[in-house]
Amino acid sequence: MPDRAPQPVDRQLPTDEARELISLVRDIARQEIAPKAAEEEDAGRFPREVFTLLSRSGLLGLPYDSEYGGGDQPYEVYLQVLEELAAARLTVGLGVSVHTLASYALAAYGTKEQRTEHLPAMLGGGLLGAYCLSEASSGSDAASLRTKAVRDGDDWVITGTKAWITHGGIADFYTVMARTGEEGARGITAFLVPGDAEGLSGAVPEKKMGMKGSPTAQVHLDGVRVPDDRRIGEEGQGFAIALAALDSGRLGIAACAIGVAQAALDHAVAYATERRQFGKPIADFQGLRFMLADMATQIEAGRALYLAAARLRDAGRPFAKQAAMAKLHCTDTAMKVAVDAVQVLGGYGYTADFPVERYMREAKVLQIVEGTNQIQRMVIARHLAGPETR
Repeated sequence: MPDRAPQPVDRQLPTDEARELISLVRDIARQEIAPKAAEEEDAGRFPREVFTLLSRSGLLGLPYDSEYGGGDQPYEVYLQVLEELAAARLTVGLGVSVHTLASYALAAYGTKEQRTEHLPAMLGGGLLGAYCLSEASSGSDAASLRTKAVRDGDDWVITGTKAWITHGGIADFYTVMARTGEEGARGITAFLVPGDAEGLSGAVPEKKMGMKGSPTAQVHLDGVRVPDDRRIGEEGQGFAIALAALDSGRLGIAACAIGVAQAALDHAVAYATERRQFGKPIADFQGLRFMLADMATQIEAGRALYLAAARLRDAGRPFAKQAAMAKLHCTDTAMKVAVDAVQVLGGYGYTADFPVERYMREAKVLQIVEGTNQIQRMVIARHLAGPETR
């Protein structure tokens, strides 16, 4: 392993509190996350104790209101925390992003009573969340989901199967989108389902190319009964809630992608400055120097793009187009940078002795989750040219 330590990203943060927060995150990443990342990913071990630590440290509710246990941080700061965590281990960074996504519906659309009752435990009480929209037959076409919720007195009975659920089977709460009415987007409602609800179970986790430490599984809901006071928003509002959550969630994925890319670049630079061929460091060869320069430039561009979108969100301005652009660019960048990092290390890069092969496997999923990059292009094009002609 190269001995040269990477230089921390020079971050432009808005407050002293934010700078202290990033310092705390870097300490946790360096001491508690990075040292175990390779071994635990190889073993497929989910680091629940890390999420407990993050919760105790106030890092699982950063963009939410302190009245309910959140951190009152702007997205501009929260996303840079995600980037730092993902650079240490994507399972952790993406897990925090998914937990934040799962908490969004209640935080943004719940009643005062619902937020008071549930959010403190969700944001700072050690709980872990999951977001349940996708199904086996409704991935990109999420509005065609088949999971049903049927009214029974003061309760709802939910039946169906959700697919590709991060934290499926281990989450403490699930934000579930289910059909309560007509076909299409207007017949979907959101529910907050406890992880220990009778009839809820997780399938055996998927066997994945990367992120083996993060469980991704189907979630079965077999007549799960939840009271109406766990319905989030109005009946039929669920799909709008889901899309609003995804706009913010895509920024989380973008930040995680830049974290993975930065980690890959840091390792490539360290290796290139120490590995010698033909009597000098391989970083002296122009072809490789240009490759490193291109990698760094794309990372900086991606970071600027996701931060620009975050600042729009923080200002209360529309940001859906910019979120799609950030998700598209940053995840494509992560894939390209990770592949190039493997190339810089040559044969060593293809071995599990060095982390860049893991970064390459992990980067791929970021081009798929929370809307494939083909879907992001569709979203961007609709903002530019309007809906497709029927």
